[in-house]
Amino acid sequence: MRFSGVSAILFACTVLVGCTSTSGVDELLAKPSLETTSSITPPVDVMPPAEIGSNASHEEQLQQVMALAPPAPIPNALSPGVTKPAMRAPKVEQVALVVPAEPSAKTFSRGKVYSHRFRDAKPINFGRASPKTLAVHGVDVSRWQGEIDWEKLRTQGANFAYIKATDGGDHLDPMFRKNWRRAHEAGLRRGAYHFFYWCRTAGEQADWFIRNVPKVKGALPPVIDVEWNGESRCSQRVSRKKVLEKMQVFMDKLERHYGQRPIIYTAPDFYRDNLRGEFLDYPFWLRAVAEHPSKVYPGRKWLFWQYSGSGLSHGVDGRIDLNAFHGSEDAWHRWVATTSG
Repeated sequence: MRFSGVSAILFACTVLVGCTSTSGVDELLAKPSLETTSSITPPVDVMPPAEIGSNASHEEQLQQVMALAPPAPIPNALSPGVTKPAMRAPKVEQVALVVPAEPSAKTFSRGKVYSHRFRDAKPINFGRASPKTLAVHGVDVSRWQGEIDWEKLRTQGANFAYIKATDGGDHLDPMFRKNWRRAHEAGLRRGAYHFFYWCRTAGEQADWFIRNVPKVKGALPPVIDVEWNGESRCSQRVSRKKVLEKMQVFMDKLERHYGQRPIIYTAPDFYRDNLRGEFLDYPFWLRAVAEHPSKVYPGRKWLFWQYSGSGLSHGVDGRIDLNAFHGSEDAWHRWVATTSG
């Protein structure tokens, strides 16, 4: 693109003014919440601030601006009325500004697995199939756990955490951003889950989740939480066919964006009504707080087992959901390396 002399001056001035502003990079696009967790890139100066400042004369500033502007076309003496192309300014390499998504607080490669030290307000005797026999335990949390001491919770046996992010197409859990950041800083493997709302389109809900949950290396696969909720404003119970269609749309969209196959969380009644024999190539996270999953969901392979909704732990006031990974410690490390990078 060529510039006239005046246009060149105006262009250079615009560049200088523009370089004094900052650009915002926000991986967690805001819901109508007033919380702010955006990362801001520092201003980038084209030239040292001292070179153009209040101490320089008007003539000196004009000379500095002209030095940045592309030269105007030069008249061609051999062919009057024809101008030579202006000499091109030296090519300037474009340098991408990379802002880390989050501080790398911990090194996760085969990190330490803490043994189970949780208690339960309503303990269940699972017999020989006790979740205590499983090597890797974790938690799922939402706003209802309030302020969490993540470092202490981890030493109690929370090696992973699934954190409530969104539900429907317009609600963001007010503690999601803080929990997402603090769990990472404490060294837990973290993932986010979405509570599916049957009165909203699946595409809208997927877009809302993607808008609010960052795509970061090391995160566990996203989870779709599907269940009947008597306390929801949406009392509609759609048909089995519609349930499966909506879930597929949502999961396909998340898989394309995050590059991870979503995990399906469900409860016994919803599973019985809709999911028995379905989605055999998807990992399942099953709620079974009175019996082993093999009895509640016969024939279903599972990845995570939510075995208590009344867990007690140092680091959390009140009760917390307790979960276990289906496999050994080595199997856990292999699965994490495969699914989260």
